[in-house]
Amino acid sequence: MELFDTLSAQIRHMRLPLFAVSLSAVPCPDTPLLLMLHWHGFRKAAADRAPAGQTSLRQVPASALQLTRRWSALSRVEEEILDAAWQLGAWSLLRDERRGCNTMGAAAGEELACRQAFGDLPAIDDQESVVAEAPDAPELMRLAASRGYVCWQFRPVHGGLWRELAEDNTLGEDGLRQPPCPLAPRVCRGGKVARTEYRFGRVERVIF
Repeated sequence: MELFDTLSAQIRHMRLPLFAVSLSAVPCPDTPLLLMLHWHGFRKAAADRAPAGQTSLRQVPASALQLTRRWSALSRVEEEILDAAWQLGAWSLLRDERRGCNTMGAAAGEELACRQAFGDLPAIDDQESVVAEAPDAPELMRLAASRGYVCWQFRPVHGGLWRELAEDNTLGEDGLRQPPCPLAPRVCRGGKVARTEYRFGRVERVIF
């Protein structure tokens, strides 16, 4: 429930639609978790960076938050992200289990995915892509590169970009669902390559 409360507070504070939410974990008990919120919105660039006579708009950077709490199994982490995704009206939750990118034969794309999962996104036109409150993120990324990691992702309807597009008979008028989440965590060990999807949404009418 704590993760749902954290996300709800961020939505109220930012007053911007969310595009997506991700949560990354290294499969080592009690290590911090990295929560990333990808916003849909623009802001004015600093006056000294905008072209002469123009107002340049920049994408609002993602927010990266370090969550420090005790946990003994990935299933406990997954219970929280399932609950948050369910309550916030997501159509589904995707879980990616990744191996360490320091593995022999790992492709460059695996390193990039690891960096993105832990908030190491490149600046665009000298503008930061992530605003981070995650002091241990670099160390977590190094550990993930060695031990592998798990990343959960979903797109919220409540507080999200998808409110006007959602056709889902399980949602309330505000894009929320009432707890508890009806789906239970599946086996997850981390350190391997696997993808699991949890489907929440349902459309009862015939779509032509």
